[in-house]
Amino acid sequence: MQNHGPETYGELNADVYDAWHAELDPTEAVRSLAALIEEGPAGPVLELAVGTGRVTIPLAATGVDLRGIDASEAMVARMRAKPGGERIPVTIGDMADVDPGGTDRFAMVFVVFSTFFFLLTQEEQVRCFGNVARRLLPGGRFVLECPMPDVGRYRRNQNLEVHRVDLDRVRLTAVRHDPVAQRFDGHHVLIGNDGIRLAPASMRYAWPSELDLMARLAGLERRYRWGGWGREPFTAEGGHISVYEKPAAS
Repeated sequence: MQNHGPETYGELNADVYDAWHAELDPTEAVRSLAALIEEGPAGPVLELAVGTGRVTIPLAATGVDLRGIDASEAMVARMRAKPGGERIPVTIGDMADVDPGGTDRFAMVFVVFSTFFFLLTQEEQVRCFGNVARRLLPGGRFVLECPMPDVGRYRRNQNLEVHRVDLDRVRLTAVRHDPVAQRFDGHHVLIGNDGIRLAPASMRYAWPSELDLMARLAGLERRYRWGGWGREPFTAEGGHISVYEKPAAS
């Protein structure tokens, strides 16, 4: 998808993002992240791609010293308009750089809701892992919430799916799959009485074994892999939570 940058999705969708994902309850994610923070070294925590603050704000409310990075000023503006969101320091920038300003090292860096895969090349994803490792304290963790790639749903490398049908609107997704680049390029399509709205999104998926290799190249070791925030066993169904740790001797 031409001219799709790190900020594209957020800048075009900030006004509808919370409504489209209203069913997502952050409670279990916040509880699990807080428990991981308690296990690790003392220090600030950094979230990559804070978005509208769905997880950011309730986690910061637990007393965590939380900082953030996001490429979209529009998404961050939505977060700052919410109670508590204005108090969280956020840097506008590419999450692959892992550069919130300053020289702080972090007890944990995390990215939720598949957003890591908005980094659209293997090179960018490897760079992100390397930059995270450099900013982690010894014993610190990198936590990712990931989908399992579901390439079987794509017939002739394309898919059209109906998500919702109401009296006055229909929501669809239309996606093309590039198996060589491991990339999905698509649109959320909202058709209503007031017209048609397109919301482009692109992702570069990676298998769990590839993430493990990226971590190893960065000097990180896998500590946990769960099937969800409740620490249930990981299977091929659904997604996974992968937790990588910087060795204490680093």
